[in-house]
Amino acid sequence: MQREQPQIDPHANDPGRWGHSLQNLAEVLLPLLDAAGARSVVEVGAYAGDLTGVLVDWAAGAGARVVAIDPMPQERLVRLADERAELELVRETSLAALPRFGGADVVIIDGDHNHYTVSEELRAVASAAGDELPLLLFHDVGWPHARRDDYYAVDQIPSERRQPIHEGGGLHPDEPGIRFGGLPYRAPAAREGGPGNGVLTAVEDFVAEHDGLRLAIVPAFFGLGVVWSPNAPYAAAVSEVLEPWDRNPLIERLETNRVFHLAEAHVQTTHASLWQQRAERRRLVLERLLESRAFALAERVSRLRHRAGIATEQSIVSKEEIRRALDD
Repeated sequence: MQREQPQIDPHANDPGRWGHSLQNLAEVLLPLLDAAGARSVVEVGAYAGDLTGVLVDWAAGAGARVVAIDPMPQERLVRLADERAELELVRETSLAALPRFGGADVVIIDGDHNHYTVSEELRAVASAAGDELPLLLFHDVGWPHARRDDYYAVDQIPSERRQPIHEGGGLHPDEPGIRFGGLPYRAPAAREGGPGNGVLTAVEDFVAEHDGLRLAIVPAFFGLGVVWSPNAPYAAAVSEVLEPWDRNPLIERLETNRVFHLAEAHVQTTHASLWQQRAERRRLVLERLLESRAFALAERVSRLRHRAGIATEQSIVSKEEIRRALDD
């Protein structure tokens, strides 16, 4: 039976239209849950509940339960947990909570986007699950966090596992460092690339440490990563869902174009705002000149010097010229 398409307003909580929520990938994510026969889903990094709302609607029809883990849930997520019996809200860090959910069918990791946190989350999931690794879904395996850490709470990351950071740094896909006016992030790594840097790097390191695991990447809306065991009873069904999406070159080009224009628009908006601020400062200076007695005296002296042949016409600056400049 074909599933009814989820009712999603991707811009409801995304006024900047970044496409930051995994709910934008629901048409891929929900069929994966069905393919895996999931009855328990753990979501790491639920925040305001954009994806969580989609998951609990799915769970209501699938006879499943959803656990949302977030140490600082927003009010919308808290209300959702109060209203929906399918949802359990756990107000803890992922590393504290994950060891208790080893029997989950699916774990969605979309919390702190850095190599250390994702690696430790995977270590906790694998340890709790034993031989039966759940289906693993990851957000932000594309630009900018695929190869660049970002830290929500810098002091919670061991210094030896932390990249040099640039607080509030602007990120742009054409710049491996920091670009003024680029998309702003809390505490991004000062440069992308290299070992121990980024979400996708952490996922790839995990897959390399565990023989036989498969990794697929849906290169849209900052990237969806999927990891599963080919020995899982649902492996063929999951592969079938992902086959048209996995590293699809057309979608990759669309996403590359999307993030470039998203970042470039922010650069242009930032520069336009700065020019507007400078123009406003100049306007205030000119208005003060118009009201200045000293300037009025200087204007009269300049005209007298001109009449006496001491100065040229070009040396006269008048209040009328300033008024015309302000009107332009």
